[in-house]
Amino acid sequence: MKAAVVLLPGLNRDRDMIAALTKISGQAPQTVWQTESAIDDDVDLIVIPGGFSYGDYLRCGAIAARMPVMQAVREKAERGTRVIGVCNGFQILLEAGLLPGALMRNASLKFVCREVRLEVANADTAFTRGYSQGQIIRCPVAHHDGNYFAEADTLKRIEDGGQVAFRYTAETNPNGSVNNIAGIVNEAGNVLGMMPHPENLIESAHGGADGRALFEAALGLVDA
Repeated sequence: MKAAVVLLPGLNRDRDMIAALTKISGQAPQTVWQTESAIDDDVDLIVIPGGFSYGDYLRCGAIAARMPVMQAVREKAERGTRVIGVCNGFQILLEAGLLPGALMRNASLKFVCREVRLEVANADTAFTRGYSQGQIIRCPVAHHDGNYFAEADTLKRIEDGGQVAFRYTAETNPNGSVNNIAGIVNEAGNVLGMMPHPENLIESAHGGADGRALFEAALGLVDA
């Protein structure tokens, strides 16, 4: 399965993501610059990494979501291509309307950089099938605006539809996200947004490999 990583000014986790995808898949992903208006037809997975695109001006991800490359991402997603947005990538997907809800300033009003524990809330998605339902995994976070929020009717639709992929365990919620939500998928199940950084926990050199199964599933290396 061929992967692509979106590059935007201000992102600082692109090299981490490229390294993770290369190590797991055995081939380097294509890189797609912000001004490109098309993504190769043979790309099966698109990843938008974390960082601070455009310095987080206006709102986190607001400018990036309006770049030509995001129209290409939208078109691919509508045709069923898998898309992952991590941290700032999650913020960009929300701003682009590819996922519901919003990410607000952390409840503490402080930047948070530490390890958290995540519960796999739905193990029956294209991204989580390498885990078991309810499994607890470790994952690092590093963000200032990760407080997930959705209006009551939207939240009910997300919950009832099984769109919550990951939750923070109650004692490790780093930002105040409603219902401890750490990651969600769209209704079609091919777009995932999450605040934690699974690419930074894929091998023993990282201190663990809890994030590896997510990419193995997304890359089609785990049986459906």
